[in-house]
Amino acid sequence: MSRGLFITLEGGDGCGKSSQILLLRNWLEQNWHGKVCLTREPGGTIGAEEIRRLLVTGAENRWDALTEALLMTSARRDNVVRLIKPALEAGEAVLSDRFFDSTAVYQGFVGGVDAEIVAFLNARCLEGVVPDITILLDLDPKIGLARVAGRGDSDELRFEEKGIAFHEKLREAYLKLAAAEPERFITIDASQDENAVHQEIITALKPRIDSALAS
Repeated sequence: MSRGLFITLEGGDGCGKSSQILLLRNWLEQNWHGKVCLTREPGGTIGAEEIRRLLVTGAENRWDALTEALLMTSARRDNVVRLIKPALEAGEAVLSDRFFDSTAVYQGFVGGVDAEIVAFLNARCLEGVVPDITILLDLDPKIGLARVAGRGDSDELRFEEKGIAFHEKLREAYLKLAAAEPERFITIDASQDENAVHQEIITALKPRIDSALAS
């Protein structure tokens, strides 16, 4: 059986990842030769979801950036070894709402954790799993945070409460990552309406899917 396909969605808070990953799953179920697996970060497995609660709730200064990176990597490893890697080895397409680029941006570029530490954690803990394609939903953080404010009574607001300057740095860091790895990243203007964003994703993604299926 051929190896699966690993696609991650990245972007600042409120960029629409949760909606777009569901639309993309529906499209992939009609266009991929095998099953489609959906996961998220932090989370995706029972243990990783427990770690998620530690990371996304509580006061914004609950953890320093290095502690966050260690917790994120712990959750990510559990997701990799229990869900993502087995699914890829079974030929499935795996869609993940965030992966290691989030740690590189949130805890690394913005939080100040040395890039060598982030790279070491990835190399030693993730079993060699790297996204084939990363879709970056790029959005002005003012718009993103306004969307978050309209979600209701969610208590998963720890990162959203870090302030506009933090989120502007996140956007800048994501765009730098995408520019450094154009062969992996697809950058999409997430200020458009939901259907327009989805159609732009599919237009950019389809040639890569066709190539993966042909290989």
